[in-house]
Amino acid sequence: MSDTSRRPRRTGKPYRRPKKDPVRMLAFDALRAVDERDAYANLVLPPLLRKAREKGDFDGRDAALATELVYGTLRWQGTYDAVIAACVDRPLREVDPPVLDVLSLGAHQLLGTRIPTHAAVSASVELARVVLGDGRAKFVNAVLRKVAQDDLDGWIQRVAPPYDEDPEDHLAVVHSHPRWVVSALWDSLGGGRAGIERLLAADNERPEVTLVARPGRATTEELLGEEAAVAGRWSPYAVRLAEGGEPGAIEAVRDGRAGVQDEGSQLVALALANAPVDGPDERWLDGCAGPGGKAALLGAIAAERGAVLLASEKQPHRAGLVARALAGNPGPYQVIAADGTRPPWRGGSFDRVLMDVPCTGLGALRRRPEARWRRRPEDLEGFAPLQRALLRSALDSVRVGGVVGYATCSPHLAETRAVVDDVLKERGGAELIDARPLLPGVPELGEGPDVQLWPHLHGTDAMYLALLRRVG
Repeated sequence: MSDTSRRPRRTGKPYRRPKKDPVRMLAFDALRAVDERDAYANLVLPPLLRKAREKGDFDGRDAALATELVYGTLRWQGTYDAVIAACVDRPLREVDPPVLDVLSLGAHQLLGTRIPTHAAVSASVELARVVLGDGRAKFVNAVLRKVAQDDLDGWIQRVAPPYDEDPEDHLAVVHSHPRWVVSALWDSLGGGRAGIERLLAADNERPEVTLVARPGRATTEELLGEEAAVAGRWSPYAVRLAEGGEPGAIEAVRDGRAGVQDEGSQLVALALANAPVDGPDERWLDGCAGPGGKAALLGAIAAERGAVLLASEKQPHRAGLVARALAGNPGPYQVIAADGTRPPWRGGSFDRVLMDVPCTGLGALRRRPEARWRRRPEDLEGFAPLQRALLRSALDSVRVGGVVGYATCSPHLAETRAVVDDVLKERGGAELIDARPLLPGVPELGEGPDVQLWPHLHGTDAMYLALLRRVG
């Protein structure tokens, strides 16, 4: 008796093997890595694209489409989940994650790109046949045909609660952020509806690539000679690349004389470097230096002034990244792997200390859109003791008359002002410095003395900075 178990059922049509679309296959693989391994898209995607180029599967347009599919799907996941939920007959938690990834990729093509409807549906069904099998491909086809019946604005009107009834949930669906993140950002920003809508919209825009010309090693004039390069807005060392600009193609970046660094990150380092100190200015510390962007800029400025930078990072592999960023620095420096809460250096050893503490990363959702879905409110409780311990250590490490910069890439009040206020109240011997004059030309910095940058106001990550002088 012959084995017919592997043969397709006869339907009157000849069986056709599904065609592998390399662009959508790569996008699917990236989304699965983000979901299964808690990977970050900005770390997963480049090697996948490089491998596809080496195999000859991709050209520049293919890479651009794959990148848009991955990042667009991740940014708009919350909105697409609400739409898909309205098109299936079961709770989304009962839909297998790989199936939901294919549906989300299809929803983004239908609602977030200019890909024609028939092409978006057929390409998604074909992807489903390859990665899920014919049975589940039929389910994908049925759901996406329902999604295709309206555009994004129409779907939002159907699935988002009215603003007047539930403002936070309305904004969460419209702008694809978890409700708790909407609430936290709104509290930090203050004001009415217009400001929070602008901020949430800015989180969903593709961020520009910003370079830093490391002093004494490269100049902005050199970088501005590159194709697609324009001057930065605020930092004297910043150069922005227009869409399509490739940092790896720039010689100064390959050599380490320049690097990729958000302008907000540059401003934090510059503000600390330019804050007035009483007495000598010879020893600087970056106490949470990984992955090394701020350390490289501080090290270059320190070298120009005859100062020495110590860059400390707890995780050895991240300390290695710091060493790589500082390699070739024009002046003396040292990189060590050490726990900033139990430092190996003596107290009062430094004139300037930067402590850019671990945080939820809610200020960099443009660059890491998946973080908004990965983080939970309870994460704040995990970071709180560490952030306070690191700020206490920074104040112990600086001498009297020296300056500490406390920085986070989160605007959440529990990670910014609450930390600074608590540490100042419990230990004394320190005072806040007005940081605003140290960011010359940067508008809308608030009432001070601390500074909160915003994507929608400054085009930067939402970096926070408080400057403190030790007085006793």
